[in-house]
Formats: sequence, structure tokens, C-alpha cells
Amino acid sequence: MFVGEKIRLRTNKGRKQVVEEEGILERTYPHIFVVKLDEQSHLPRRVTYSYADVLTETVEITITEQAGDKRIGLAKGTKKLVGI
Repeated sequence: MFVGEKIRLRTNKGRKQVVEEEGILERTYPHIFVVKLDEQSHLPRRVTYSYADVLTETVEITITEQAGDKRIGLAKGTKKLVGI
């Protein structure tokens, strides 16, 4: 549904370390999703997160839209990303 969209990730790395990055939602799988990060280097960096990371709020995802930002999460009882 959101594959190919530009997203903003806010990741809690523990011990009060929060990392914010932007990228493109590249692929989704039954248990994980892949994000291609916007980097200044020549080689793109890809990171993967599980849907459990979103449920436990270790990772917050915001879809970047032209009209504004839209935060998304998981629908209860499913593995589908939905708008919040």
C-alpha cells in the first residue's frame, strides 16, 4: 500500500538515543519491511525492521506527503500498515 512512498523513521536505540532518518519504503514481507535510506554517500543503505518494532513503538513511521505528514502503524490483529 505504501511501497515506494517517502517515509520518515524515528528509531529508539535505547539509553535515550533516538535516531531520525528519511528514506523510501522499498519492500514489505510477512514479518519485516525494508527501507532504503537517503544518504549523502554514493552507496544506498538499506535497513530492515520487523512489524513488532512498530507495535512496541521502537520505530515510529511517518509517511511524508505533499499536503502534510501522516503517521502510520499496524492495524490490530493484522500485519497491514494503516494510517493513524
